[in-house]
Amino acid sequence: MSLDLDKIASQVEKMTEHIDAGDAERQKHLAKAMSVLCDNSLSLDDLKNKIVSGKISWMPAEPVENLSNKYSPEKPPANFTILATDGSQIDVDRHHSTRYYLINIGSVYLKYGDCSDARLESTPRLYFDKTDLVMTSPDGSNREVAIEGNLLGIKRDIEEFKCLTQMASSLKEEIPTLLLADGTLIRWNLMSKDIPEFIVSEFLEKGFLKCLDDIKEISEKKMMALASYISYPRSSDVVGTIRISICPYEPVNCDKCRREHPNGDYPCNIVDGVQDKDLFLTLLEKDERSAIFISRSSIQERYGLHRIYFYYVNIEGEIARIEIPEWIARNNTLLNLTHSLILDQCHKGQGYPVALSEAHEQAVVTAADRGSLQTLVEASLTDKSIQINTSAKSSSKRTRWI
Repeated sequence: MSLDLDKIASQVEKMTEHIDAGDAERQKHLAKAMSVLCDNSLSLDDLKNKIVSGKISWMPAEPVENLSNKYSPEKPPANFTILATDGSQIDVDRHHSTRYYLINIGSVYLKYGDCSDARLESTPRLYFDKTDLVMTSPDGSNREVAIEGNLLGIKRDIEEFKCLTQMASSLKEEIPTLLLADGTLIRWNLMSKDIPEFIVSEFLEKGFLKCLDDIKEISEKKMMALASYISYPRSSDVVGTIRISICPYEPVNCDKCRREHPNGDYPCNIVDGVQDKDLFLTLLEKDERSAIFISRSSIQERYGLHRIYFYYVNIEGEIARIEIPEWIARNNTLLNLTHSLILDQCHKGQGYPVALSEAHEQAVVTAADRGSLQTLVEASLTDKSIQINTSAKSSSKRTRWI
């Protein structure tokens, strides 16, 4: 049965009225946030000390330079290469007796300039061995954790970066190259208390950070930069920094503030509802990028030289968040390369990097693909006279009763 829109039409109208009523207040908060962002008298050292010494209940960005700094892009090099990957998955079906999952990695190689070239590929892999389906604790406790759901999504992310690293290592051209990933480089999803340490170590140190080690080593021999692209970001890290700037407590103490303002009327509420993209859509002209900032996520403590920095860029009226490792952020040549080549990709891709669009198209797995894979698996099992067992719930969904 389809959704009865008539029954929610009035609710939609109420939601629209609620948004409209809050917009004027949000504009006031944005103006206040902008006045702090552009306050040249703000001491960067004092602000950093306030961040480090404070007891804060949110995650601010750590500033590296004046908050309102902005930069125009350099002209892209005459010859350059873009490498990009994306992935999709088919999760384990817990209603089926045959346990397996699939990861499909889309990869894109685009060479621009003299002797331009392109290669677009997809690499599907089926995982069915027990060592693929579960991870076992190495401490002898025989604790097993199934690779499915959230953990499968993390594994897919790692496989995307392994593919990107392999592409980088096999690259023959001695021309500027940008490795481009979709989404964040900060592995927030590994911070869950439900994920055992041995899995975090396997996925982070032995997986993702090992890839970054390899890419960094290649970049020391070739002009190669790495960046990730986040479209329409909803982050408020920089707004969090502004909250600290306007906080009257010395040092900042959110617990004390909550006790002294039990009605929730906190001093920093003056910037409520503002996101980073609102700030930089106001500050940045078309194609400009912001100052760089450091994420203060606790998982960054394990990143070492790969600690993640970020900046915002105005791409045809939309703000994108670009994340880069520290060794890119500290190298002006590579930093500027990420800015100019990402812009070039977005201009070619109607506002979104064309390499990431193509990588997604290569990687996508449709509902029809899922059904076809299941049919193929069941046909193969039948050929081997292997009994196929499914749950009653799964069988019910395949049957039309009315």
